Amino acid sequence: MRSLILLAAAALAVLGAQPAAAVRLKEVAAVQGVRANALVGYGLVVGLDGSGDQTTQTPFTTQSMTAMLQQMGVTVPSGTSMQLKNVAAVMVTAQLPAFAQPGQAIDINVSSIGNAKSLRGGTLIATPLKGADGNVYALAQGNLIVGGAGAAANGSKVQINHLSAGRIPAGATVERTVPTPLLEGDGVQLGLQADDFATARAVADAINRAKGEGTAVALDGRSVRVRAPAAPGARIAFLADIENLNVELAQPAARVVLNARTGSVVMNDAVTLGACAVAHGSLSVTISTTPQVSQPNPFGQGQTVESAKSDIAITQQGGALIQLPAGTKLADVVKALNSLGATPMDLLAILQAMKSAGALNAEIEVI
Repeated sequence: MRSLILLAAAALAVLGAQPAAAVRLKEVAAVQGVRANALVGYGLVVGLDGSGDQTTQTPFTTQSMTAMLQQMGVTVPSGTSMQLKNVAAVMVTAQLPAFAQPGQAIDINVSSIGNAKSLRGGTLIATPLKGADGNVYALAQGNLIVGGAGAAANGSKVQINHLSAGRIPAGATVERTVPTPLLEGDGVQLGLQADDFATARAVADAINRAKGEGTAVALDGRSVRVRAPAAPGARIAFLADIENLNVELAQPAARVVLNARTGSVVMNDAVTLGACAVAHGSLSVTISTTPQVSQPNPFGQGQTVESAKSDIAITQQGGALIQLPAGTKLADVVKALNSLGATPMDLLAILQAMKSAGALNAEIEVI
């Protein structure tokens, strides 16, 4: 794993040595207010092959089925215990794209909320999808696609991938439009993906060079105000032009991202290292348990007692004090860190200690 990290970091170092390439404006900024909206709904999946919810443990499935049958004119006698092995209660989620119009189709995700074993082969009954304001914006229905398979018999079970969630491409129809502020006012505001003053200035300069001085002005490190034509057609053409402009980006702030769960360490090409000395050692604890049986005398009245004997051993491996030279390039930083011989998990603690000592010139972010 260390070799893979070394190769990846070395590749980044080679790229970082080259001048920063220009990127399109659409990769670093987007028009504020033009975004997707989350939709959610509660529904039922029917037609399962005996893999639905166990209604004794999920009473809401029975209640939902009873309510749906009543809407269709079928009355279930009070106190009836329905065994709905082919029905599962699900949550339906979707993203309503910006500018979506009534009649257009969007993809939906269906996830079980009960104890259904599998949603494979099921059909989602018509489910209204609501937004944060409580209004219905789409209606979902269709046959599920579940990317998995499984089988069980006599206590043995084999399963591939996940069976409790599925997807329906184009499974919902848009019923209501969400208004966007794109055509309001005398201009638009661009929102940057990262808070960086240099990027905001670069975006404003690129627009002013293409559309004239004073067209764009950076408001802060994340927002750029742009004057745009008032006519809808002219404004759309204006935005189409500026989103393909090339923007020269400055070098980003030095940052090291640590993932404490997986041991991943990622750093950009702006990370530098000051001269320091590091000693690294490993500590291992070994616990071995041996079962023991104590039996009474042949003519005694005691009982056989089973006990366990545990032996604990602590082993500490010493680490020599290693002097790391200052590194102004990512390749030098990677070479110095690999000389420690530490695993990625150990590297998490070493980098944090180096930051506290002032030898690591970068911001550390733990995810």
